[in-house]
Amino acid sequence: MNRATEMAPNLTSQSLELVNLLEAVARGDRRALSEVYARTSAKLYGICLRLLGSEADAQDALQEAYVTVWQKAARFDASKASPITWLSVLARNKAIDRLRQRPIGGEELDEAASIPDAGLSALELVEQAQEADRLSRCLDELEERSRTMIHAAFLEGATYSELAERESVPLGTMKSWIRRGLIRLRGCLER
Repeated sequence: MNRATEMAPNLTSQSLELVNLLEAVARGDRRALSEVYARTSAKLYGICLRLLGSEADAQDALQEAYVTVWQKAARFDASKASPITWLSVLARNKAIDRLRQRPIGGEELDEAASIPDAGLSALELVEQAQEADRLSRCLDELEERSRTMIHAAFLEGATYSELAERESVPLGTMKSWIRRGLIRLRGCLER
């Protein structure tokens, strides 16, 4: 059992890989930083862009976030947060720092107060990503047939009749396959 597994035994394999990469970054491994960037930059860029509303500012904030990762990777503690949560908070903080540096006139501030923000916050985005990861792990635990049929029915919009025809089985059989798969999926999600 490696150090990351001992510190946070409930992490997914992807999270464990990120923990190990962050440990390598803390030791000065540039390739590990490059791999962390490759795996997480799209998500972190989205957080920065959402907060800043400017691609140039979001790119700058993202760069600053990865400089901080390089400098402070040793401070990451897998027992306190998942790696993507820690990285997301770093990116969010860099974006907020950039927002604070912007000059704001009185009129612009009044106008901004009247604009509703219907989007998700960075924390909600992180929570949503973690829920999606949990669902993905639970789907992976299902047998191939159930996983494929559930995916087709609920994510691709296929009807039970279409799936039964495609698999050359009676409609009742298809409904049973999907129902049993959903029961197992619910059991996994409730754990």
